[in-house]
Amino acid sequence: MEFVRGMVVRSNAGRDQGGFFTVLSVQDGYAVVSDGKSRKLEHPKRKKLKHLAPTNTVVPEPSMETNREIRKALAAFQK
Repeated sequence: MEFVRGMVVRSNAGRDQGGFFTVLSVQDGYAVVSDGKSRKLEHPKRKKLKHLAPTNTVVPEPSMETNREIRKALAAFQK
């Protein structure tokens, strides 16, 4: 599955393992991801694509403008 902007992904590796993020951009085998809480839009995380598991959900572009909207979009995925 191809990673696209707005896709919800789950982290498979690292200290954020099991957490859900939205993809902000993809380039050169890396995705820039944010969850709006620990990784805000101001300081997103750069992760290798092999450490991310894609879901079938894509967050609409208007829901990715602020950290609050990202947290709200990801709330359904949190435990």
